[in-house]
Amino acid sequence: MATALFYQMVTEMTEAGLDQEHVEVLIHSCPKIPDRSAYILGNSRESPTGPLAAVGRRLAEYGADIIVIPCMTAGCFYKELSKEIPVPVMDNFGEIAWYLKSRRIKKIGLMAADGTIKGGCFQKELELAGMEVLVPEEREQQDVMHLIYQNVKAGLPPEPDRFFRVIEKLKDAGAQKVLLGCTELSVISRELGGEKDWVDALAILARRAVQLFGKLREPSEI
Repeated sequence: MATALFYQMVTEMTEAGLDQEHVEVLIHSCPKIPDRSAYILGNSRESPTGPLAAVGRRLAEYGADIIVIPCMTAGCFYKELSKEIPVPVMDNFGEIAWYLKSRRIKKIGLMAADGTIKGGCFQKELELAGMEVLVPEEREQQDVMHLIYQNVKAGLPPEPDRFFRVIEKLKDAGAQKVLLGCTELSVISRELGGEKDWVDALAILARRAVQLFGKLREPSEI
């Protein structure tokens, strides 16, 4: 669902009047890649790096100029993947940190999978960009994981109460915005709409991808 949404975002953000003016996109959806969070947390010995790199090399063989991975937790393996894939790989965390910094965000709440939170990769990049990062407390983090695994990944409707409870807690703690740092949360954001107390990490990646090809529709704020 997150990959399908990423492709939709790329299409919507592209300045094009004809089919021929759109960005060419190659999508390889590989659901058998081992769970990224489970590996980072030490709950699985199956590393996702090799399978991710294999998909990246295959896309490069097909002619891709840049690889974008619509999975935030996979961003923890960016350095390894950059060495294994012969074309540039988008630095998810770096691109998102740059975008938020350019919007003068000083204190950001982070909703993400356990692996991303506990791996600390996202926090490190955001802090290097001068931001204070707030993460959910244990109960709210359980809500986040429920939304990701028991709702979106399970193909079930999102539970708005859980989503908004986490948003409100982070806002109450002082977050200017809440970053949806898991692409399953991006799917929920599109479904729920409403007030934008949050920033969608997937939308930032889509915006940057289109911008790299010089086809960004303006204005294209997130």
